[in-house]
Amino acid sequence: MSTRATPAATSARTTSIKVGLGQIAVSNDPEDVLAALGLGSCIGLTMFDPVAKVGGMVHVMLPESEIAQRPGPEGKYADTAIPALLAQVRRLGGEPGRLICKMAGGAQMFGNGSGGGMLNIGSRNAIAVRAALQSAGLRLKSAQTGGNFGRTLEMRVGSGVVTVRSVGGPTEEL
Repeated sequence: MSTRATPAATSARTTSIKVGLGQIAVSNDPEDVLAALGLGSCIGLTMFDPVAKVGGMVHVMLPESEIAQRPGPEGKYADTAIPALLAQVRRLGGEPGRLICKMAGGAQMFGNGSGGGMLNIGSRNAIAVRAALQSAGLRLKSAQTGGNFGRTLEMRVGSGVVTVRSVGGPTEEL
């Protein structure tokens, strides 16, 4: 099931669609911009088909659904998020063999002492997303993960251009 936040107009034509925690958004509208704001340990993953001009994004919170006490949104866990995003992109005409996948996030937000080792959710999220992509037969074209700072990830559906902006840093194309 897709969760699509209410679009907010950013200009007369461009529509920004915020992809919140555990949410998935897909679009074939060339004026849409999908955005995951404030990625810390979470992973923002994009998929884009340059032929069908279909794009999608998921905001992954945790590595695996087996730790869940009760079901959450499909986009919450890496192992359920990637198949769900792929299915939604395919419904709009995207073909797995043409998909360009990019991701950002996976930071360790809680200093050196806490959040390390098995609790390092950011690193575990990045590993789990890569594994889920591989399991789905998809390749990751580029990534910006790790560190100890937040990021915002955006994808322009019309062009497939993906940018990431680090807190206190410049906007870079992935």
